[in-house]
Amino acid sequence: MTNKAYWIARGRIDDPVEYKKYADEVPAIIAAHGGKIQARGGRFQVMEGPAHFSRFVVIEFPSFDQAVAAFESPAYQSAAAYRRKQGVGEVEIAIVEAVGD
Repeated sequence: MTNKAYWIARGRIDDPVEYKKYADEVPAIIAAHGGKIQARGGRFQVMEGPAHFSRFVVIEFPSFDQAVAAFESPAYQSAAAYRRKQGVGEVEIAIVEAVGD
């Protein structure tokens, strides 16, 4: 049995207009790879560590390989180009495999 995996992302948005171009495209890309957004931009509290980021996202995928494939897909890389522009903000994304049942 394959374990689920999660994109864990945290970000700071400095240019909401450019960032929205990215954010508008991502849900369809995630869904095309079997992903489901679990948390995005909601209420949060930093419990430990720097409070540098103001947006947190958790996306569940059926497997680690599907999570990686979504990130590496040409569609996602094209969308991510909007948020990677200078001055749009800063984002960190990690993919984490879930513990087996």
